[in-house]
Amino acid sequence: MEGAATGDRAAAAAVAARMTTVSRHYFGGGASKSDHDLRVDIIENIEEDYGMFVWPCSIILAEYVWQHRSRFTGCKVVELGAGTSLPGLVAAKVGADVTLTDIAHNTEVLNNIRKICALNNASCTVSGLTWGDWDEPIFDLHPDIILGADVLYDSANFDDLFATVTFLLENSPGAVFITTYHNRSGHHLIEFLMVKWGLKCLKLLDGFSFLPSCKAASLQGNIQLVEIALDKEKHN
Repeated sequence: MEGAATGDRAAAAAVAARMTTVSRHYFGGGASKSDHDLRVDIIENIEEDYGMFVWPCSIILAEYVWQHRSRFTGCKVVELGAGTSLPGLVAAKVGADVTLTDIAHNTEVLNNIRKICALNNASCTVSGLTWGDWDEPIFDLHPDIILGADVLYDSANFDDLFATVTFLLENSPGAVFITTYHNRSGHHLIEFLMVKWGLKCLKLLDGFSFLPSCKAASLQGNIQLVEIALDKEKHN
């Protein structure tokens, strides 16, 4: 029996090893293994949870952070729905004070974020934050920039997300929310919710317009990047 139990544990470990991989992401230079200025390693578990996989929106948002790194240096950054946290980690590597958040009860994703931070020697705060919940941690957040990659994927969660974003923007004068999303989300619904929550669009870009060709070649989809801020006229 003991031998069988040992065999079962070994088999389970082998399955876990097969499901987990480390992907490497390069920034600057030629954005390649042989020519780059920054490398971020991400632990992915593609068979378990969508929050443990690097999606195209995350790659595009991380590239945007890298290309605008001087804007992030010294800033307080909060990433919502961070998942594997690639954009937030790039922000941390260029000198931002970063808090990485994901659903409070999803301990597997939060623990994976902590492992990824350790792997990259990144000093980030990791915190559970569920959109639409007003738990104590959210009141301590005063970000200059809020990041969110592919957080607009389920319309059932849009109101909770925008409620959370609006609260953080109101709590942090001058802050902006930068997000990348697939147009499958329905831009018209997003526009409606921005008006509903008293927000305005500062910038809207095609996600592939600034992506290096070596990265664009491996990605698909109609991905937009939008910067959102409070509409001050509606909040006075």
